[in-house]
Amino acid sequence: MASRPPIVDRETWLQHRLALLDLEKSHSRQRDALARARSELPWVAVETDYVFSGVDGPVSLLELFDGRRQLIVYHFMYDPEWDNGCKSCSYVTDHLQGALPHIVHRDTSVAWVSLAPLAKLTAFSARMGWSHRWVSSADSSFNADFGVSFSRTATEPGDYNYGTLQVRGEMPGLSVFVRDGERIFHTYSTYSRGLDELMGTYVLLDLTPQGRDEAQTGAMGWVRRKDEY
Repeated sequence: MASRPPIVDRETWLQHRLALLDLEKSHSRQRDALARARSELPWVAVETDYVFSGVDGPVSLLELFDGRRQLIVYHFMYDPEWDNGCKSCSYVTDHLQGALPHIVHRDTSVAWVSLAPLAKLTAFSARMGWSHRWVSSADSSFNADFGVSFSRTATEPGDYNYGTLQVRGEMPGLSVFVRDGERIFHTYSTYSRGLDELMGTYVLLDLTPQGRDEAQTGAMGWVRRKDEY
């Protein structure tokens, strides 16, 4: 914190807290409206037959649904040349692990997809103690098609987060798909700060006076893989 807030009596504090409650309620209503608008986005048919490398062999995008109607794909940054997965994506993944048993009971599957070869994904997953489904997109255009892989050698950088950032290499993201029988549709993707809502640690830190306290480190500069703190 740059400076300590004033010290007041309980009654004065309550007045300030009730004013903040009005803001919180407004934010909740806006969040609900945003969720409705997101669910009403039009769908785009997925015409490419994407095939990934999984621990049991080749697996199609349709097979990642595991028979459920919806599929959430987390685009985990893992360049084929890296020895370890992205620390920020690892931070996100730690948060999602506990949610998986609940998500599947809402007719929704979750899968992680990375450009790195399968051997690196399985080794890093074992190190982190994860058990989620993680497949390699090394032999497909999936990462590029959904806006998370960009050439490091191109003359111009790629358009990330709908053109709001110019980047090269691997970036994080999340995409949502729904199926109607064997037809697959892309309904939503989010990138960059759009991934913040996946991280409960941020929610808890935002409740504290110190908040995320990222002024010195920059956004997520403080994050480490959980076995590196």
